[in-house]
Amino acid sequence: MAQNSKTVRIEQIGSPIRREASQRETLIGLKLNKLHRVSELEDTPSVRGMIRKVHHLVRVLEA
Repeated sequence: MAQNSKTVRIEQIGSPIRREASQRETLIGLKLNKLHRVSELEDTPSVRGMIRKVHHLVRVLEA
């Protein structure tokens, strides 16, 4: 990542059990697959869209 790029930190707070397969795949794409795991990703529109898709399973942490 470039040094000037912004990042977003997210934490998984919900389980993907009994969720649609696409939501599980989105969590894996966000580098989350266990509760309370934290991932730091580049803040892009595609990442924001993925977060919005599983907003009920993740929490955005302040940087």
